Amino acid sequence: MNTNELMALCLDKPGAYIDHPFGDDSTIIKVRKRIFAQFFTLRGKPHATFNCSAVMGLVYRDMFPEWVRRGYHCPPVQQPYFNTVDLTGGVPGAELLNMLDHAYEWVVSKLPKYVQRELNDDSSDSLSE
Repeated sequence: MNTNELMALCLDKPGAYIDHPFGDDSTIIKVRKRIFAQFFTLRGKPHATFNCSAVMGLVYRDMFPEWVRRGYHCPPVQQPYFNTVDLTGGVPGAELLNMLDHAYEWVVSKLPKYVQRELNDDSSDSLSE
């Protein structure tokens, strides 16, 4: 699964949009001003950083130790809550999708309940179209 495919899947999530707060070298995907995915090139290779719970962060780092690291560009206090993934093929597409879904759900779970309901309503509306 390549970067463009992953970004498209991110943007299919209710309320998701692209931002470039750190410049044009990285594409940030947010929901309600909160980052859940980041895409960038590191040492010539495509990478993504996904927001996650500390527990799921450890799970994926243990499953794919050569491909998944603590948040590469995050301050130390935030590193347990972000995983940076090398997208050159070491992590199966299904697991990348799981990471992406977890990132979105994790960020949305931290939003106020009324916002969660709005996003859920947006999701239901798009399914009925």
